[in-house]
Amino acid sequence: MRNATLGSEGPEVGVIGLGCMGMTWAYDPQSRDDETSIGVIRQALDLGVTLIDTADIYGPYSNEEVVGAALAGPHRERAVLATKVGLVPGSGTERVVRNGRPEHVRQAIDASLRRLGTDHVDLYQLHRVDPEVPIEETWGALAEAVEAGKARRIGLSEVGVEEIKRAQAVHPVASVQSELSLWTRDALAEVLPYTEAEGIAFLPFSPLGRGFLTGSISSFDELPADDFRRSLPRFQQDALKANLALVERVGAVAERVGGTPAQVALAWVLAQGRYVLPIPGTRTPRYLVDNAAAAELVLSAADLAELDALPAATGGRY
Repeated sequence: MRNATLGSEGPEVGVIGLGCMGMTWAYDPQSRDDETSIGVIRQALDLGVTLIDTADIYGPYSNEEVVGAALAGPHRERAVLATKVGLVPGSGTERVVRNGRPEHVRQAIDASLRRLGTDHVDLYQLHRVDPEVPIEETWGALAEAVEAGKARRIGLSEVGVEEIKRAQAVHPVASVQSELSLWTRDALAEVLPYTEAEGIAFLPFSPLGRGFLTGSISSFDELPADDFRRSLPRFQQDALKANLALVERVGAVAERVGGTPAQVALAWVLAQGRYVLPIPGTRTPRYLVDNAAAAELVLSAADLAELDALPAATGGRY
């Protein structure tokens, strides 16, 4: 695995990271297998996939416990460990709600460290901005975690340029995490150019379109009954059928360059900037190996132009 820095001033990490959410949450949670997930995280480190991303809300809470178990002992020093704060379990129809109150951040970092079995995280991220709390107040509480040695650096998730600027006025922003893939390109307009100019790492989540761009999903009925994707517009049957045209074209490029559709999708994401570090999620060893190999796949200018010209996806993100 080739390495890059986490932004202009961060530590070295493998250019492809590992998102751990699906190990305990959202994607077919009934098939959860902690032993396999622990093995995948350790295998990732062996492959040079060193940026390991989790969040307190995943599970809720159980995801950090699985990651902590995987990184116990000598494994911890091999990882650049990232977690998040700012979402809490909701009630009724609201599965999660935002909580950016400083007192919550202060309590949450300590709870995350306990679950992760470590005295610090390398990257502590605000999962979502709470519209009820000025970002300066929430960000100030995250900065306190840095001052206390509980976090090495802090980042944001799903924000616009103005929110990044407001946070920067309080404390340096090390990273911004947002969705970016061949079927979700919103960040290319403003956020990614800004982070590139500022030397801020950009961490694309769902770079494989929540698994769709791999070509492994051809029907809504293939999704498990309790799978989060069943609620998303792009996975509804009519939209899904329309979006299969995107997968076919990605597959054609993959066949031409000798890679898999997942590798092509990840290589395109990697080509979007110096500090772009995708964090595809998986709990399957062979998919982990496939994703990691994308770091070595080089797409030509013609390949990238063909992928850039793909039409927008049918259906909204959420």
